[in-house]
Amino acid sequence: MKSLCETSLIPVEEPDECWRQDLYRTLGAVDFVAPGAQYTGAIQASRLSHLKLATMAGSAMRLSRAHSSVMEGDELLVIMLMVTGSATVEQYNRRIALKPGEMVFCDMTRPMSLGFPGPYRVKLLAFPRRLLGLPEERLQQLTATPIRPDTTMASLVAAHLQRLVDIAARCPSPSGAPLASSTLDLLSLLAEEQVPPRPTTPVGLDRLQEIKRFIEQNIADPDLTPQSVAHANSISVRYLHKLFLADSGTVGQWIQQCRLQKCRTELARRDATKRSIAGVARQWGFTSPSHFSRAFRSLYGVSPAEWRGSDTKEPTKAVRG
Repeated sequence: MKSLCETSLIPVEEPDECWRQDLYRTLGAVDFVAPGAQYTGAIQASRLSHLKLATMAGSAMRLSRAHSSVMEGDELLVIMLMVTGSATVEQYNRRIALKPGEMVFCDMTRPMSLGFPGPYRVKLLAFPRRLLGLPEERLQQLTATPIRPDTTMASLVAAHLQRLVDIAARCPSPSGAPLASSTLDLLSLLAEEQVPPRPTTPVGLDRLQEIKRFIEQNIADPDLTPQSVAHANSISVRYLHKLFLADSGTVGQWIQQCRLQKCRTELARRDATKRSIAGVARQWGFTSPSHFSRAFRSLYGVSPAEWRGSDTKEPTKAVRG
């Protein structure tokens, strides 16, 4: 991995400032406090398409993000896996303790605090928060909540995250976008498990899931609308909207999100360059290329062309101590 900052090459009074710069590259604007005269630690970081991945280890320290810095840098959501040591996370008036094997989401667009009372080692994955596609209410519920590896999905994501961080720098370029897309799908499933949609009644929840399956099966139909969905499922449009509002969204948003996810997956395929972006959009129900491009950028933060052309970027490494 490429070295960004070796303490043997800089004055002894500067390592902490160099460490702050490397934290900024990985997590955005954060404040850093360590109890000792000089901090000892290391960051190994790389990129996989639109994902930032890092292994971070060191001695006791505390990171924080205050109100004054929440608008700086990318709107990142970070999932952290505790490998060794322990940590405390504070966000949204919640304070949790993290043990080895546990994970946590941190929203870097909001004030937060992350403390390591002693030596630690963590795996980090940071990505634009919009890529998870969660409404703000559910995103707030997801952050600063310990995720223990006691479910199939949580244990699968933990194992995937640990392995992905280790191999990302060696990942062949053509595999970058598909692997990033699959990782985001796994994180979406984990989020659904940790913060399930708010149910109405058992009957209403079953009906909502049935309708969602119908939409997914017919998502390529450009004439799929709330009216056609309601008619096909023998319910009123008003009741259809009521079911989706209980899920913190609308039926129109769900249809568009399903279409965009299909397009994102299709554009990440290795042979995606053989097809036009407009052709992929038409395949999944978009009749207007300009509307598709705007919707894709709004949800994922990049254009369809940028997503299809994304590549594994040059990895970086910073060592301290």
